[in-house]
Amino acid sequence: MTSALVIIDIQNDYFAGGNMALDGCDAAAANAAALLAHFRDRRLPVVHVQHLMARPQANYLVPGTVGAEIHASVAPRPDEVIVIKHFPNSFRATSLLETLQAAGADHLVIAGMMTHMCIDTTTRAAFDLGFKITLAHDACATRGLTFGATTVAAAQVHAAFVAALHGVFADAQATAKILGSV
Repeated sequence: MTSALVIIDIQNDYFAGGNMALDGCDAAAANAAALLAHFRDRRLPVVHVQHLMARPQANYLVPGTVGAEIHASVAPRPDEVIVIKHFPNSFRATSLLETLQAAGADHLVIAGMMTHMCIDTTTRAAFDLGFKITLAHDACATRGLTFGATTVAAAQVHAAFVAALHGVFADAQATAKILGSV
């Protein structure tokens, strides 16, 4: 089995001072950085996914802005692949599948932002494409959501989405456990 690390949307706008600050992004990025160092040390495939908004009215992850840049904590090296996407599904209209196939990857370790959006969508798509997935749940972050009169705190949004993915779509594990097994 060949494992690849897929780091999704750890971009400046999701951090304090950005246009869509998330809860827990600093801790998630630190865990993603630990995974990145681990994969680099073992010369395993790494793919960075960068979301650039295509909608003209977008106010975050706008192409050409500092907010859309990949965060320094997981900055790509010149020899690492960056896949640009415009949709929550990192496979949709991108080269991600071909990149992973070329690397011979059949197991993905997924980390990034936002748990309820791009992490959820990409994990489910990867499962449908036949990949085995380990979701680094503590290397992901999200935000609180509102539906009607109900507000759901970020921690509960994160827990609900990880719980929904764990078991069928992915094996959700803490970064420390993944570092000991890949």
